[in-house]
Amino acid sequence: MSSKVYTRGGDAGQTSLLGGARVDKDDLRIEVYGTMDEGTSALGLARATTKHDDLCRHIIDLQGELIPVMSEAAFVPGAKALKFDVPQVQPAQVERLERLIDHYNEEWIQTGQFVRPGGSPAAAALDMARAIFRRAERRLVGLNRETAVNPHLIKYINRLSDLLYVLARIDEQRALVATILANLPPALTAVDGSGRAQGKTEMELTLTDCDRLVEAGIRRAQEIGVPMVLSVVDQNGDVIESRRMDDALIVSVTLAPHKAYTAAVVRLPTHELAQAAQPGASLYGIDVNLPKLTLVGGGLPLRKDGKVVGAVGVSGGAVEQDVDVAQAMVAAY
Repeated sequence: MSSKVYTRGGDAGQTSLLGGARVDKDDLRIEVYGTMDEGTSALGLARATTKHDDLCRHIIDLQGELIPVMSEAAFVPGAKALKFDVPQVQPAQVERLERLIDHYNEEWIQTGQFVRPGGSPAAAALDMARAIFRRAERRLVGLNRETAVNPHLIKYINRLSDLLYVLARIDEQRALVATILANLPPALTAVDGSGRAQGKTEMELTLTDCDRLVEAGIRRAQEIGVPMVLSVVDQNGDVIESRRMDDALIVSVTLAPHKAYTAAVVRLPTHELAQAAQPGASLYGIDVNLPKLTLVGGGLPLRKDGKVVGAVGVSGGAVEQDVDVAQAMVAAY
């Protein structure tokens, strides 16, 4: 006969800690391991939604490790002897988390900007877990003021939050790369897992090429009477040349290179990317956590033998005018 889930032992608002001590259910120690339990449940959502075996494996390991961690938080040192030893977090466990953080830092393309959680379902769950464990850390600090807490336990929860932040960025970064690749023509999908182009990396565009493109763009801008900023980047989105015509808008100095960068790394004209990024479309939200990505028209990729070798970006007029001048640059190539 199975045991009942309910015991009625907590109906008066109290519960038992490891060792038998009865405390109120809002006791700070209960808050600590209860918050950790919330975080572990959020990790379950991340495990169920991530598409990456390595992240799933790490989450499973963390959930297993958190069981004794919560036991330590639920045990009052000096309480009644138990039939088993309550393990304590050791420095080696903190160091393991740090090694994982360092490992995934190598893959993470950092933007230096605040993130908006939700880049992928698993990333959203990992960010939720990260915020919950930050709360658990705050509760631990409060408990430590009342009674001494294992310092390695506090460090462990701190590093765990850091790790979950990095894992969230990795999951959404991989999701972004996969989405971009799924929407590219087959001939343009020769990229590795980080989204960087494979094959030779020498510069396909010379400065002479860029001068010719920029001059062609300036001539077209003069014909339509709009001063502009014109930029040319390589296949990785790095600027080779950027020129500002007299009286061009100051904001265009920033926007033109961003348009070129976007067209180069996404391998699409920015006005087409804008259409694919509308609510309900396949690339909706692509620009949320990538500050250099822009959905404003005026960025066009440069192709040679079916391969993207760079891009141009134009800013200064209406979108239609920017695209017009960018097309004149591409024609010159």
